[in-house]
Amino acid sequence: MGIGKPLTSGATTITVASNNIVESSDNKAGDGVRKDDYSFEIAKIVESSEIPKYGNLDLTKTLVEASEGVSGYLLDVYYDGSRGVAAVRLYDDRDNVMYVWFDATGHKPYFLTDLPPDKIQGIRGIVSHPGFDYLETVEKFDLLRWTKRRVTKIVVKTPDVVRVLRDKVPRAWEANIKYHHNYIYDLQLIPGMKYKVVGKKLEPIEFKVGEEEEKKIIEKFRGENESTIRMAVEWLPIFEQPPPKIKMLAVDIEVFTPFKGRIPSATEASYPVISVGFASNDGLKLVFVLARQGLVWGEKISEAYRPEAVVEVFDSERALILETIRLIANYPLILTFNGDNFDFPYLYNRALKLGIPKHLLPFRFTRTHVSLRYGVHIDLYKFFSIRAVQSYAFGNAYKEFTLDAIAQALLGEKKAEVETTVSDLTVAELVAYNLRDAELTLKLMTFNGELVWKLIVLLMRISKLPLEDVTRSQVSAWIKSLFYWEHRRRGYLIPTREEIVRMKGEVKSAAIIKGKKYQGAIVLDPPSGVFFKVVVLDFASLYPSIIKKWNLSYETINPAYCPESKLVEIPGLGHKVCMAYPGLTAQIVGLLRDYRVKIYKKKAKDKSLSDIERQWYDVVQSAMKVYINASYGVFGAENFPLYAPPLAESVTAIGRFAITESLKKAS
Repeated sequence: MGIGKPLTSGATTITVASNNIVESSDNKAGDGVRKDDYSFEIAKIVESSEIPKYGNLDLTKTLVEASEGVSGYLLDVYYDGSRGVAAVRLYDDRDNVMYVWFDATGHKPYFLTDLPPDKIQGIRGIVSHPGFDYLETVEKFDLLRWTKRRVTKIVVKTPDVVRVLRDKVPRAWEANIKYHHNYIYDLQLIPGMKYKVVGKKLEPIEFKVGEEEEKKIIEKFRGENESTIRMAVEWLPIFEQPPPKIKMLAVDIEVFTPFKGRIPSATEASYPVISVGFASNDGLKLVFVLARQGLVWGEKISEAYRPEAVVEVFDSERALILETIRLIANYPLILTFNGDNFDFPYLYNRALKLGIPKHLLPFRFTRTHVSLRYGVHIDLYKFFSIRAVQSYAFGNAYKEFTLDAIAQALLGEKKAEVETTVSDLTVAELVAYNLRDAELTLKLMTFNGELVWKLIVLLMRISKLPLEDVTRSQVSAWIKSLFYWEHRRRGYLIPTREEIVRMKGEVKSAAIIKGKKYQGAIVLDPPSGVFFKVVVLDFASLYPSIIKKWNLSYETINPAYCPESKLVEIPGLGHKVCMAYPGLTAQIVGLLRDYRVKIYKKKAKDKSLSDIERQWYDVVQSAMKVYINASYGVFGAENFPLYAPPLAESVTAIGRFAITESLKKAS
């Protein structure tokens, strides 16, 4: 393919390359190029060594399997159906290699039941099912009933069999957990941290935290119970280990549309892909353009945005898509904006229509999103649509979940404006429009020192969810995953939502606001008039503080067992909470709250640290803020698996009590 030098139109610099354009000694298009070849003129073509050489990248790739001794950041875990095992992606940021490690531990899907093995052997629908594997008896601690119990593990061959067999027993536990999450919990993996292949397993690479730092943590948590201090020390590397430096490529496609206002169907993929824009954090700015009848070069480009890019012109849509696939397959992290719903499904279906073999396509479709064979995919539309990210991480800076609205709010930049459909744009306008979308997508990930990337890594580490899940899940899924991981670490049986409600009882307060399940916060009407010598009283993280101080958790509220002397009544409700042992919710929420308030909010403002360190610690405290601010609400949400109405209403009741008592004291 010939290489083109930047074509200058005013202040706009665009480089053109095409297989029909040849180098010319007089700086004009070669003899083989005519105006009507593309229906637009090429003004100046000369050789350039500055264009990124991506042509040597592999079109067809093979997975790079992680062998003994390979190490990297754990970014993704998924179930590989062809091999019937869990697969783990490890990214080596020194050599820019994405490895895949296939489970060698023999881990298999399962669920739990209280039926003994001999009773299960008599259920033909289970033991005669082709997907059934074997039975195993395990011991768990039941927090709800505060007792050890032996349960039967029904092990199956593939994850889909769990959905079939769980209905054949009267009571099933841990039967609604996705297999790759189960795998993370059982092996106690922490996505976002570094691991090394040792023998048949993955071992964490210990991140050395200085002794002085560890002593400071112990001192900050002095007075807490021993298990909380131990957790605080264990969690420290999660917040201190720097995130991986990863190469990322933003991709945006434009599709021919015959009528204004019509959005092409990604499933049918009836119209050609007319351009694809790319922008990467290693300097690539590239646009592929399809030459088609009636296309003109054009001169008019918005003064607000004059791009500098390499432009490659294709006379074949098939070739354009193949080159797009080549680029996507060779970057470890691909960014899109609505790529799950449009860009990638459209590329996939359009490629098949054009006769491109399926084995060349790098896409891997799941029930919830589009993943990739050789890397990982973040759909930033999905990420910025997460309510907790919108409100707690970015302070409701954007109100709409569009690329334009989010970019204007966070970057102060906007999309290139067009007055017609993309099909009617000139090449210059199309390039400017397409590249701008790709650049904005990339900038949303890289602005403020890659703030969003760092935030995502922290959210992975805290939630224990892999990258492609944490960026597409609401905060309730993050909190659920963290709690499930902790249950497995401690050998606790994960209860069902139904048994928590049945054993803990319903709410005792009446909601004032229509549609709510219980009474919420108290609102005080300020007195009228002008006042002097006013003092501000602020309750820092009121609800998380209440959860910690009152030891609120689903197992401590109205407990099955607790010494009478350790029972405390919730003001105004009559619920009892046990103070004899640390509640799981109180411990986790309290730990995050104290880490944020006592340590990382201060570190983020510590002038003795470098700018890079302060920036990282600011992201750490922001990630914690997202968690602790949402922690109270999820336990009062009916669709949350650990839904505990008495816990949720106890938090608001104590909040009302604290405010009214403070008011009495102040007056």
